[in-house]
Amino acid sequence: MTIGKSPLGDNRRSDTAAPGSAPTMSGSSAIGRRRPPVPASFQPPAEAVPAAAPLPTIGRILASARIDAALTVDQVSSATRVRVPIVHAIEEDDYSRCGGDFYARGHIRAIARYVGVDGDALVARYDAEHGGAPSSARPAQIFEAERIRTERRRPNWTAAMVAAIVAVVALIGFNLASGRGAGHAEKVASTPLPSRKASAPVTVRPTPPATPRTESPIAAAPADRVTVKLVAQNGDSWVSAIDSQGNTLFQKNLQSGEDQTFTDPRRIRLVLGNAGAVHLYVNGKDLGPAGPDGQVVRLTYTPGDPEAA
Repeated sequence: MTIGKSPLGDNRRSDTAAPGSAPTMSGSSAIGRRRPPVPASFQPPAEAVPAAAPLPTIGRILASARIDAALTVDQVSSATRVRVPIVHAIEEDDYSRCGGDFYARGHIRAIARYVGVDGDALVARYDAEHGGAPSSARPAQIFEAERIRTERRRPNWTAAMVAAIVAVVALIGFNLASGRGAGHAEKVASTPLPSRKASAPVTVRPTPPATPRTESPIAAAPADRVTVKLVAQNGDSWVSAIDSQGNTLFQKNLQSGEDQTFTDPRRIRLVLGNAGAVHLYVNGKDLGPAGPDGQVVRLTYTPGDPEAA
């Protein structure tokens, strides 16, 4: 053992800092406090963003507005002229019963207007969900397409045969009436005229003027046929009327104040360019305006109660 040296030897000298030098840490302490390096590709986790709630559908909006307004489906159907099954289908977002996008837009706008919803916004949303807005078509183009489609049908031989039979019967009746008239003329000529002395004075009384008879469109409707009378009251409207045989009965503009009456044993189909201007009388019933102003509607009527369909 060496006198004057510490038993720890060099270790104590290594732990003691020299004057003016910076303090040092032991190996174990430095490792415990050192932070590991952060990789360049490390990204803190992003906070979860809550998903936005889905918007209600068009049918749901209309149904909710109807319920909030305390209206029934029957009331909506009666006010908008949209049949009850179609109103139910639209509220369930089923537009297959509307007959096409053109009529679906008209039904949506009419129902929305009645229940107090912005119909234009719903129609724009319908267009965005079903392929965009339709191309603008005038009522005359619609009627022209209807006329072309009607002309492409095959000739109606049944109607031609009926017309021929009626012509033959009329000719026979005319010949019989002519024969009776000739025989009656010969009989009158062979009868001797009375003498002037035996003739008594004849008093001729004036015939009262005939009272003009006004036919009501309701009273004149037969029960076994379909009778439709259109009266333009609030403006002009394009009108197309086709009977059950496919014949065009009327196809032009109906001026304000004019009226037209159509009848058929089975069916009358109508296309109206301005439904609000046309007043309907069908099979003895006053149905009022055919629809909203400016709306194009297609209607079909058969014998019987028009409101039972």
